[in-house]
Amino acid sequence: MNKYILPFCCLLAACSCSANKSDSDEPAKPELKPRLVVMTDIGPADVEPDDNESAVRLLSYADRFEIEAICTTIGWNCDPYPEEWADYLYRVVDAYETDVCNLMKRSKQEGHLTLDEENSLPQEIGYWPSAEYIRSRCMMGSKRAGIGVIGEGNDSEGSEMLIRLADEDDDRPIWVTSWGGSNTLAQAIWKVQQTRTPEELKKFLQKFRIYTITDQDMQWSMRMQRDYSSHMWMRKEFKDDLKFVWDESAWLNQNALGVQNWDKYASLIQGKGEMGKVYPKYLWGVEGDTPSFLNVMPNGLNDPEDPTQAGWGGYHVFGLSPDSITYSWTNWEEPIKSASDAYEKKFYPDEFNDFAARMAWAENGTGNTNPVVIVNGNKGSAPIYINARAGETITLDASETFDPEGDSLTFDWWVQKEISSPVEIADPSAKIITVTIPENAAGKTHIVCEVHDNGAFNLVAYRRVVIRL
Repeated sequence: MNKYILPFCCLLAACSCSANKSDSDEPAKPELKPRLVVMTDIGPADVEPDDNESAVRLLSYADRFEIEAICTTIGWNCDPYPEEWADYLYRVVDAYETDVCNLMKRSKQEGHLTLDEENSLPQEIGYWPSAEYIRSRCMMGSKRAGIGVIGEGNDSEGSEMLIRLADEDDDRPIWVTSWGGSNTLAQAIWKVQQTRTPEELKKFLQKFRIYTITDQDMQWSMRMQRDYSSHMWMRKEFKDDLKFVWDESAWLNQNALGVQNWDKYASLIQGKGEMGKVYPKYLWGVEGDTPSFLNVMPNGLNDPEDPTQAGWGGYHVFGLSPDSITYSWTNWEEPIKSASDAYEKKFYPDEFNDFAARMAWAENGTGNTNPVVIVNGNKGSAPIYINARAGETITLDASETFDPEGDSLTFDWWVQKEISSPVEIADPSAKIITVTIPENAAGKTHIVCEVHDNGAFNLVAYRRVVIRL
């Protein structure tokens, strides 16, 4: 299925009154959503409330992700996965169907593409898909856990979908985010390995990125038996072609900080819109699976292709996995664990406020939106790369940054020190800063422009600048 771009602005124009436009006007190049696949062990609120919570959070950001598939599958508390548990996913989608009418107002969107168009055209950031589209992307993945089930007779609608997605004419990587186990992906890899050439398998693998919330391809009681999991097989056999992020920090903080701040969830999330009404109280922790897609969030803070760039989904470096055998992008050992922990706690208040603001939109159809950060005239969310020489002074100008509601803005420029050659920022609260590169500097320097408004929830936006020497 080939995909061709239909600018989101064309949809708005088709759904609203026409405006004068000269023939010479050229539409801005659209920024496409990241492609996202979810593996969830969603179930009853007395067993898996966190997946229900994360599903609400995800659909409140349906304008930021191209949701290619949501596969119900196994996890720590369900092997085999009970098919009737999938009803809890559809319950969230049903709630989204009501709330999306209000959420669309956030993007001034007045209609949806047809379902055929939604299934064949890449989605731009800002486009809210129809509930019909979301339902068409919900399906069953693997019902059993572990590497032992991979092989003949284990294909599922989810594993077949992953193969189709990889075969599409689309250069964007596909992020598989694992709220449960990921042996649905392992099964797809196995089938391609059996039916295609080594070169075709390599091409298939290189389409995917995987972010796992710990390792849930097994039952809770056996969670330290790493060799039972298909995740180990994927890391070991395809280490050169499959980017694998294994988080052991962000999910723990998301759970714990959510419990500590539950009163805010109770007042600002639960009961807000129809999705808020199906947002359950925590059992173990709050939204432990959410960092998997926050990692891919196109908010200007990080490029998920480089896991060392700290973002809402944590900070990861490539090294020995917690199984002490394979290698992955992970954060389980010191000093990386403490560094990731510090970033997660730094970002958490803004991450929560961003969610709360969206749930206010879901309920009321009005609210606050994020500032738009523009650095050196560059719009968008991708990092800005600047080539420089040691001893050179670089000017970073964010004076074009604006707030859609006209709110006042505050600026904070900071350096991600773990991956940067050290530099000094004389006035980090200024709109325009200068940075002098030390004579002995080498490598890269990562500077983040963080901007808050003074409107409801003090919403944040970011832009990362990478100075390359």
